[in-house]
Amino acid sequence: MKTLEKTPNKLIEKQLNKEEEIENLQNQNKVLIHQIEELTAKLNWYEEQFRLNQERRFGKSSEKTDPDQLSIFNEAEKESRDDKEEPTIEEITYKRKRKKGLNKKSFEDLPVERIEYTLSEEERVCPTCNNRLHEMSKEIRKELKVIPAQVVVVEHVKNIYACRNCEKENIFTPIITAEMPNPVLKGSFVSPSLMAYTMHRKYSEAVPLYRQEQQFKNFGIDLSRQSLANWVIYGANTWLKHLYDRMHDFLLKETVLHADESVFQVLDEVGKKPTSKSYMWLYATGIYSNPIFLYEYQPSRAKKHPKEFLKGFNGYLQTDGYQGYNAVEDVTLVGCFAHAKRGFTDTLKALPKDAARSRTNAEEGLKFCDKLFKLEKEYGKEKLSPEEIYKKRLEKTKPVLQDFLSWLKTKEKQVLPKTSLGKAINYCLNQWDKLTAFMLDGRLEISNNRAERAIKPFVIGRKNFLFSKSPKGATASAITYSIIETAKANNLNPFYYLTYLFEKLPNIDLENINELDRLLPWSDSIPENCKVPNKDQDNI
Repeated sequence: MKTLEKTPNKLIEKQLNKEEEIENLQNQNKVLIHQIEELTAKLNWYEEQFRLNQERRFGKSSEKTDPDQLSIFNEAEKESRDDKEEPTIEEITYKRKRKKGLNKKSFEDLPVERIEYTLSEEERVCPTCNNRLHEMSKEIRKELKVIPAQVVVVEHVKNIYACRNCEKENIFTPIITAEMPNPVLKGSFVSPSLMAYTMHRKYSEAVPLYRQEQQFKNFGIDLSRQSLANWVIYGANTWLKHLYDRMHDFLLKETVLHADESVFQVLDEVGKKPTSKSYMWLYATGIYSNPIFLYEYQPSRAKKHPKEFLKGFNGYLQTDGYQGYNAVEDVTLVGCFAHAKRGFTDTLKALPKDAARSRTNAEEGLKFCDKLFKLEKEYGKEKLSPEEIYKKRLEKTKPVLQDFLSWLKTKEKQVLPKTSLGKAINYCLNQWDKLTAFMLDGRLEISNNRAERAIKPFVIGRKNFLFSKSPKGATASAITYSIIETAKANNLNPFYYLTYLFEKLPNIDLENINELDRLLPWSDSIPENCKVPNKDQDNI
């Protein structure tokens, strides 16, 4: 009986063990499925990043979108028409456009060197009748001749005068000295033009100092890059700094500013490793003000730097969404729709070709951005005033923004947040108040491209000179970039303008604001030879 009693119990226990085993296996299966899902998500993310990086390296840099490309998934439905006749074979003729090139106006401001080719008196004889030949016409061929840079020695001779009569009478002899301008650097043979040339080549043409050193050797002149570097730092920190500070005063009086920042490496930074990141900050005036572009070197990307630099500024500050600008007081932050659009373009670049649904969603988001930029382009073509732009935006732009916001809120619930598309959507939603702040004033722009374009010369230059050795050199670079880029924006030739500054600054009262103001890039006192001829004003 005992054996019979134990048998059901054993069966029950066995059954319970099997159920427990099944449950454990099911739990393990769930864990494994979850792990697979996580790994799949990570794999998709890494694939997205790989495709995006490949596109950034080898793809087109332009973010312009092709409307035909965006409608690829509904192309058939969109373009089909029942009333459209079938095409027939017809002859099509093409008119070739004339390629743009140099014209006569391109040569008007250039000096002309004329070379005539004539026959000698003995050669001016007709081979048929032996009579004298006369000049019937001329055939003229024009060429552009390049004259390599020349370096000459300029001797500044100061004559000293005395009275011979006073010398004879053995009385006090007055000595009168002719005036001679102060040098840009005492005890040095560097001239204003040489200092300007070195800076212009380095910061405007992105030619590093070691290459300039070699080029001077080709002229037969032995100038070390150390001397060139010393001239750059001295010229910027001793002379240009005064103009930089004055431009800063004008910048703070504006009501619309743009800001951006970029990585910069400084080797001999106190308390930091040579490989650590420093930053070059950029601040620019709006499109309706005198162009001012100020660079500032700082050892970090901390929020205190824009807060300190913009102390006293009260108005609109347009940025790329970096939270460090939130610390700036008494400003209304304006976002950048170019960054919002970039999120969707990056998504399209990162997605695999078979991801039709995600691709369609990204294209829809991109269409909203393109529509907004298209409207802004139309306002620009119409040359509307800020007041008129404000009214147009309320009429045409506001409905597009409302539709875009509704679409974003809908897609937020349908798209995984960590995907490229999810990040693009979340960026727009999180930045929405700042992104739409351009609607507050007709002087504001839809994007921060003005600042991004202004910082590009530094980015290009950085690729050539890679780093600065010291904070002093980095500060000199910031000052010089500021003067050069502001000069270019005010339609000045950087080389001639810098030469003019180095001639004037050592010979004026630097504490006199009025004298400094006469040297500012937008001043009416700037000589004509510093201005770029036949070029329309082009605000960045």
